[in-house]
Formats: sequence, structure tokens, C-alpha cells
Amino acid sequence: MRDPVRAEVVEDGVLLVTLDRPPANAIDVPTSLALHDAFARLEADPLLRVGIVTGAGDRFFCAGWDLKAAAAGESVDADHGSGGFAGLTELFGRRKPVIAAVRGLALGGGLELALAADLRVLSEDAEVGLPEVTLGVVPDSGGLLRLPRLLPATLARELLLTGRRMGAAEAARWGLANAVVPRDAVLDAALGLARAIVAAAPLAVAAVLEVLRATEGMGVEAAFTRMRAGDLADYEALLASEDAVEGPLAFAEKRPPRWLGR
Repeated sequence: MRDPVRAEVVEDGVLLVTLDRPPANAIDVPTSLALHDAFARLEADPLLRVGIVTGAGDRFFCAGWDLKAAAAGESVDADHGSGGFAGLTELFGRRKPVIAAVRGLALGGGLELALAADLRVLSEDAEVGLPEVTLGVVPDSGGLLRLPRLLPATLARELLLTGRRMGAAEAARWGLANAVVPRDAVLDAALGLARAIVAAAPLAVAAVLEVLRATEGMGVEAAFTRMRAGDLADYEALLASEDAVEGPLAFAEKRPPRWLGR
């Protein structure tokens, strides 16, 4: 029997998580739990620095909630585990970035999975959308909350209220995608971003995620106050770290830095 989720180390520090449930990579509760296990592995393993999540095949990144499972009795408010739907949408406090490598369609919960990632690479033929209102439900696994923070309010409302799909070029125009590339270059582009993250200091990466999370929605003055409050563990650890000394020293000595993560 085919495993719905594969997690494999593809390069030093990079975990590739592949959703593989043909024909549409739709997600039911067991698949959510398997995805969460993969993302939990990323967080727990000190040798892993960044995750990439993608869908097997070319037509679908992920079609979202498995409506066949719903028709068979899986409820809209089923328990998808501590990571929420797709194992990532409510996995808060992450210290390691996740990149969504999207080929084809990312619809409903599939888009919510991509929105929960930190960076997104889309194929030129990708389409994203939240059709939940046309199905009698709402995208409450992050779509309702994250999309208005990433897009202009009027555009986010249009997509949420109509279920309209957005093509890759439009997504890039509004900043929803970090890159749009040919279909066969999506994984390579995601790996390029992952390599850049792996080359950076691990404490600095964790601190960036922590500060962004802690200051989201704040004005600059309030955000400075929050950042300087002294209780952001990763940021404070970074300031007192050996890596914070190593980075400038390596630059001055014209050599690659040797990050210790402490």
C-alpha cells in the first residue's frame, strides 16, 4: 500500500516532504497526521535546517480536504492532530522554515497548506484558490486568516467570497509567490532557496521566524518594544551566541563561517 506522505533528506539539512495520494493529493485525517509527523521530524532533528513540501505528480499540489472521506463520515471539524489540517496549518512556534513547491492546482486546504509555509515557489501553470464557500464550508484552516495578511484586503475578500482561482502570474504580482518557474524547475528553485537558508546561521534563522511571529500586525514602534522585551528566547540566544561573533569574524577573514548553532 502506498504511503500518503514521504519524507526524505535530499541534501544536507533539507527534508523533502512529498504528499502522494493520487489522483488529487487530497488530505484526510491519517494523511494530516502523517504530514505532521514529517514536520515534527524537521523540528526535532538538529541536522535538519529547512523543509520543502510538494505534491507528487504534475496536476495537483493538493486539492485540499478529501471530500470522499467527508462523504464517508469524516466531519469538517475532525481532529487532525496538534499540527492542524495538513500537519502544518496550526503548527505554531516553528523554528525552521518550510518552503512550498507548488506544481499544478493548490485548492482549498491545499492552498492553506501552502500559505502555512514560509516561502512559496509556483509552476507557471499553477492555480490557487479557496472554493470552500461553493461547497458550503469556509477555509478555516488558515485561508480566512492568512490570505488577508498576504494580499490586499479587497482581493483577499474576492477570492474568499467567490472561490475564484488565481493563476501563478497574478499570485506573483501580488507577492503570494516568491518565484514562478517552469513546471520542471519548481523543485530546483525550492532547493535553491533551501540551500541559501542552510548556509545561514541556524540561530539567526530561528530568531527571524520568532520575531516575525511575535510582532505580526504591530506598528514599528510597538514591534521594537516587543523585540527588545527580553523574553524572545531565540532572539536573546542569538544576541549572546558564538555564531554572532563568528559571522563578522569570518567576513573579516574572508572565509566561510563555521556555524555552531550556539
